[in-house]
Amino acid sequence: MPIELLSPSEMAEADRLAIAAGPFDGISLMRNAGAAISAIALDRYPSARKVHVLAGPGNNGGDGYVVARLLAESGVAVSLWASGKPRTGSDAAIAAAECSVAASPLADFAPEAGSVIVDALYGAGLSKPLDGDAVHAIEKTVALKIPVISIDLPSGVSGETGHVLGKAFQAELTVAFARKKPGHLLLPGRQLCGEVVVADIGIGDDIVGSVGSRTFENTPELWQNALQPPAVDAHKYKRGHVGVFSGGPSTTGAARLSALAAARSGAGAVTVLSPANAMMVNAGHLTSIMLRKVDELEGLQAFIEDRHPSAFVLGPGFGVGEKARELALAVLGDGKGRPQGVEALVLDADGITSFHDAPASLFITTGARDAAALVLTPHEGEFARLFSGLAADQSLSKLDKARKAAARSHGVIVYKGPDTVIAAPDGRAAINTNGVPWLATAGSGDVLAGLIAGLIAQGMPPFEAACAAVWVHAEAGAHFGPGLIAEDLPLLIASVLGSLIGGG
Repeated sequence: MPIELLSPSEMAEADRLAIAAGPFDGISLMRNAGAAISAIALDRYPSARKVHVLAGPGNNGGDGYVVARLLAESGVAVSLWASGKPRTGSDAAIAAAECSVAASPLADFAPEAGSVIVDALYGAGLSKPLDGDAVHAIEKTVALKIPVISIDLPSGVSGETGHVLGKAFQAELTVAFARKKPGHLLLPGRQLCGEVVVADIGIGDDIVGSVGSRTFENTPELWQNALQPPAVDAHKYKRGHVGVFSGGPSTTGAARLSALAAARSGAGAVTVLSPANAMMVNAGHLTSIMLRKVDELEGLQAFIEDRHPSAFVLGPGFGVGEKARELALAVLGDGKGRPQGVEALVLDADGITSFHDAPASLFITTGARDAAALVLTPHEGEFARLFSGLAADQSLSKLDKARKAAARSHGVIVYKGPDTVIAAPDGRAAINTNGVPWLATAGSGDVLAGLIAGLIAQGMPPFEAACAAVWVHAEAGAHFGPGLIAEDLPLLIASVLGSLIGGG
């Protein structure tokens, strides 16, 4: 399955390029789309008493006219309900003229139980809320619990943002063309789409490639080539060394979860960097994970010089304040270039919140020449603390917010949630879709932070490591299911990784 996602404007460009290249003109692509939807409707709902096709005035409605004609020609009882007329000379107008089913006004829409609705009112490019007859059609559909097949996206859902514009259909099945759009994956759009089927209507991979999308669905195809097993002659330090900063005596568990995840990711060595007053607590719980006292910058610098770690995690259970800021900036390079051998810092939880009042100091450091890479892993609240203006902008999608935050911070953003978005400062972004509610448990994010650091330590680039970690983390949660706690995740992660790189 192709992993590129096309925004509505990119999809329009793909249509234009496909028509220019041939062999299909616009009406031929529309006929192909209608044929694909008709075949799916006949296959999925063979016993439907009637199919009601709701057609809008644009190209989405044109697809609907083709569907109505083809289903009627197949012997299906079809009613066609139109909202406005297609523009004269448009492909939709040609499709309407070819349709043998007489259209009635959408205002008179009168469905019955046992029927199926084909929603061809408005597609992914909808920019204003639904109102009037369209809203009444949705209400009637909901009242009778009639299954809906939506063309492109459920009418009322933005293909750009996944936001609901006023009101929207709840589809049982959505048929997209060539590629999915962000609105198919971002919430709440994802829930309203139901099952998404991508139909081939004659827009080739070469056409899609020429559009140059920088947005992807987060699947192993995106990053698996960068996930390599260790070389046969590898020793533990060749497999990467991760340092995880621990908090005080009463909050050490979060760091140990991160450290264990880094180790289970395949990192050859992991060290918990503990304040003196928490050394005994950490020592009582660690076996394969190493332990080192680090209270101040001098201790951190000595650790880096002695052990040459390549990645760090700072934040889980650490505490909020100046100490967190000082250590983070020192790992990143403090504007003077990164410490020798250090590739990246994963800043999570308290580490993010520590920069709430001073984000510029972080972003100036990460923007400096030869700074270590930064990966930020905020949930909704933490994102708002660091990027308050972006978080408050309701016109932006979660994808837009993550992209802008990545550019501003010069780092990789893992904007967590059921539709986690991973964005890189170079404009690439991925939307994750395999998240499960079982991961909404204390310590789950600490495990994710350690997993990202462990993969970076082994040589994965930060964006690919973050994408891989998010997917693997979610897959591990799905494997366990109900009753999952954070301690269960590291061993499950090892199993998922084994299935991806062999040995599992």
